[in-house]
Formats: sequence, structure tokens, C-alpha cells
Amino acid sequence: MDLWYKNAVIYCLDVETYRDGNGDGVGDFKGLTECLPHIATLGANCVWLLPFHPTPNRDNGYDITDYYGVDPRFGSPGDFVEFMHAAKGQGLRVIIDLVVNHTSVEHPWFRSARSSPDSPFRNWYIWEAEKPENADEGVVFPGVQESTWTYDQEAGAWYFHRFYKHQADLNVANPEVRREIERIMGFWLELGVSGFRIDAVPFLIEHQGDPPEGRENPHHLLTEMRDFLAWRKAGAIMLAEANITMDEAGAYFGNGDRMHLIFNFILNQSLFLALARGEADPVRRVLGTVPEIPETAQWATFLRNHDELDLGRLSASERQEVFDAFGPDPGMQLYARGIRRRLAPMLGGDQRRLKMAHSLMFALPGTPVLWYGEEIGMGENLELRERDAVRTPMQWDDTRNGGFSDAPAQDLVRPPPGGAFGPDRVNVLSQRDANGSLLDFVRRLIQTRRACPEIGWGRWTSPDLGAPGVLALRCDWQGRTVVTLHNLGDSEAEVVLGGSEDSEYLSLIAEDTAQTHYRPDEPVRLPPYGCRWLRLRRRGT
Repeated sequence: MDLWYKNAVIYCLDVETYRDGNGDGVGDFKGLTECLPHIATLGANCVWLLPFHPTPNRDNGYDITDYYGVDPRFGSPGDFVEFMHAAKGQGLRVIIDLVVNHTSVEHPWFRSARSSPDSPFRNWYIWEAEKPENADEGVVFPGVQESTWTYDQEAGAWYFHRFYKHQADLNVANPEVRREIERIMGFWLELGVSGFRIDAVPFLIEHQGDPPEGRENPHHLLTEMRDFLAWRKAGAIMLAEANITMDEAGAYFGNGDRMHLIFNFILNQSLFLALARGEADPVRRVLGTVPEIPETAQWATFLRNHDELDLGRLSASERQEVFDAFGPDPGMQLYARGIRRRLAPMLGGDQRRLKMAHSLMFALPGTPVLWYGEEIGMGENLELRERDAVRTPMQWDDTRNGGFSDAPAQDLVRPPPGGAFGPDRVNVLSQRDANGSLLDFVRRLIQTRRACPEIGWGRWTSPDLGAPGVLALRCDWQGRTVVTLHNLGDSEAEVVLGGSEDSEYLSLIAEDTAQTHYRPDEPVRLPPYGCRWLRLRRRGT
């Protein structure tokens, strides 16, 4: 069995904002293909593409009108195939978003469904003749979304939408819908993708209608999808967007027969609480609750992504701590639970904290997922609506439009940020060959991470070494051990790792010291926001 994802580094990007290859102000597959060497030399080995299908584009492409096509703004299906060929040549796998919880209300399926109760697609969606009593409960976007049910004049009925009203939920209790999901997966697998990041999995599997006989457990849909994937393409994966509690994880991983990977949202939120406090305990505490998972399963770790920083699993007081530290202005906050900022401005542009945070993300148990632009410390544009603030064009150089496009500035898909994080100050070109730059550090981090399969494959512990600001992680696999240390505090810390007298710790990454070896009883000093990656070995080997 090919478990490549256990030691992978995934790089996520939006075709729309990565690189414009034809000068119309919108990113496309031509531009992306030209920039694949950047991703390959960074060291990532898998690219995750946000939705690129035809869409009215009212929700960053997550409102789809054709699952089998490529939005003309991004090029043709032929351009996609050329991109896939080039990615393979660079040693890059590709996974794509599978958004089958809902469609756009402009999708031909929904347009047919609303036209007549006798439409063959009527039961592909969820309808009620009267407005349900709980119609205003369970909204995902409070302050923006008013309800989960909307009356459709043409249909003469109410339809369910977990998200915006222009995104009608599909009825996965309908066997025809389930078969269609498999056809969509099969189509893109034939074009070479290595799997799917599955959008909104908890909402995808919730039954709003009568489930098929023998399929009463809603998680069975994930088993069906996994079975189909395994038959169609060996090594293909499913990565779940599922903001779940630890006690729910078992149902999503199954017995190794459901999701391959799940984003660890609980850990992500605790990480930002730890960064806000300058203390390791929030992360250590959550790591202590992580359940045993199947050998073939994996968590996915991340710092920031294309959405808001969701803090909904923290307590109200903890959430306020993170707001105060990283998003104190109400305009930086979203949906009463999140922060719509990128990492670099959240950390005040402090290179020490940025490097430490990235190092910690790569050291955490699981598969790291990097959001484009984070490798250079891009900022957000808070003048843009909702989550678009963190979805600005990639900043390649200090020329017009940051090298993203030759189009007039007013034609850009979105304007880049200005000020300290604008492309004239933060870009790939200025950091590419600069020793000590954030890009240089992330590149070395990825190289080191991929050379440490202990983190992806091994068993880990988080010993308390007596320094409140220091998070220590030890990963053991096949007789080898890697230890990482991260000082989240703003003052120097000192720890002793311990071990047998005939052992030593070899430094793999350390930005602030020339020391390469440590005895087990020798103090390891960490400056404010310092980090160390160490390999335990027998002395003299």
C-alpha cells in the first residue's frame, strides 16, 4: 500500500490568484504551470487546488455549476491537462477540492429541480412545502447568512442550504446523488489527480432525507467513497475538512476504511492560543487528547488557510485572548468566531515568531499543509469582503501588480495588500536567494521535515521539560528518534533533554547558534521564539 501522504508536504493554492498567464488580471493554468518550479524547489511534493470549475463565483468558486469542466477564466480542459503533465514532470502530485455538499443554484441540476415537482433532479435537493421551524438554526456564517432554508418562487417550496442561499445542498440520501459523486471522482482520477480535499464533510454526511436501506450510519458514505477511490486508483487519498472534536475522529477515520487524512482544527486553534499566551500548555494539553488512529490514517496540520482562522472550539474567554492578541479590531474578526488575517501581520511581521511558528507546524504530528504566500510572509487586504482578505494575488516580485499580472491594476481579480506587507516589500524574488529570509528558512524546514519520516510515521510524546514556554516533541520510528523544541515565549529558556550517557543530540535546524551537538545532560538554550530540531543518536556514529 502506497502511504506517500504520511510524509508529504502539501502546498495549497487558488488558480485564480496564483499567476496570470494571459494578462487579463485573473490567474490561470498557464500562469500556474509556469510557476510550478517555485513549488518544487520549495520542497513540497503535493499541490492542492481550490475549486477551478465553472461557477458564478459568489463564494470563491465553491458554488459550482459544472463538476466536469474548467472555468473559462482559468483556461481550457487542455490547459488543465498540460498543467497535470508539467506537475508530474516536477515530481508533484495534485489533489483537488471535491465540493459535493452543495451546488450553485445556477447549476443545471437545480434549475431543473426547481422547474417541476416531476423533474428527475427534484429529489437531488432537499425541499419542504412549509418553512421548517428550525430554519434559522445552524447557520455557518452568522452576521452574513440569515437562514438555512430559502423559499424558491419557481419551485413553490423551501430548499435547504447549510451555507449561503445561493448554494443549495445536495440530497446525499438519494442513491443517484451518491453515484454521481463517484462519477465526478472517477472523471478527475482519470485525468491524473491523486485524490481530493473533501469540503465540509460533517455537513456532507448529515442526512436530511431518508437514507438508503442499510446506510443509516451517515459515515457510511465515506466508506463508499473510499472503496470507490481504492478500486479506481491506488494511492489516491481523501483529505477531510472536518472541524470535529477528538471523540468524533474515530467515526471519520473508521477502521482505516474512510478518510485518509483529517485537518486537525482543534490543534490549530490551540496553537494560536499558545502563541497568544507564549505558553506551550494549550498545545500539549490538546496533544494529550489525540486518540489512537489507524496506521494508514493521518492528521493534517496547518497554520493558516483560505478561510478565517476559526476559533469556535475555544471557550469564549480563550477566544477573546486570541482576538486581543491577533485580531483586536472588529474589522479583523468574522462570523463572531474567527480572524480574517494572514499569519505574518498577526505576528507583527516578527521574523523570529514567523520562523518559529512555521517550524512548529512542520514538527507537529501529521502532514503539514502550507497556504500559498505564507512561505514569504504575505499579508491580507482587510478592505476586501469577508474571507477574500486572505485570498489576494501571489507576490512574485516588486514590479507592477507584484509580478502576478500585466493587466491594469483595476482589472486584477483582487488588489494586493499595501504597506509593510505589499509586494514592493514582500515577494518571492527578494527572498529567493537571501540567506536567512523566511522563504529560505521554510525551504530548509521542508527539506528537513521530509528527511525526518519519524514525524510522519512514528509515535510521539510531548514531555514537559519544566519551561512553560517550551513545547518539546519526541517522535520515535524504527529505532530512530527526532526531538523538536520550540520556545513560544518572549524570554530565553533552558531545558535538559536527558538520555543515556553514550548518546548525543545532533542539531538539524537552529537559526541562532553554531552548536551542532548536545550531550544528554547538557542544557539546551533557546532564545525568545527560538527552535531546535535534533536527532538522537549513539555518540560517535
